[in-house]
Amino acid sequence: MKARGARAEGALAMNKPDTSERRQAPEEVSERSYTEARMGWSQRRREKIVAEIERNRRGDHKVPTWVLALVLVAFVAVWAAVIALS
Repeated sequence: MKARGARAEGALAMNKPDTSERRQAPEEVSERSYTEARMGWSQRRREKIVAEIERNRRGDHKVPTWVLALVLVAFVAVWAAVIALS
């Protein structure tokens, strides 16, 4: 299946394994504490969030925000009309 758009490519890139770090053989693996593993996870998560915020600030949006707001208002208005008229 071929990915379309920057959003799909970014999503696929996030799922690719990180090949920059060499995997260690089982006997070379150091014992990491739960806290160290958790800190590593939180650091990677923080980096992903920062990268997403930077992309959003650049304005690489496919649909402008005002269009999304307009669609939301229309959806809520139709929903309210269905409830009021039923």
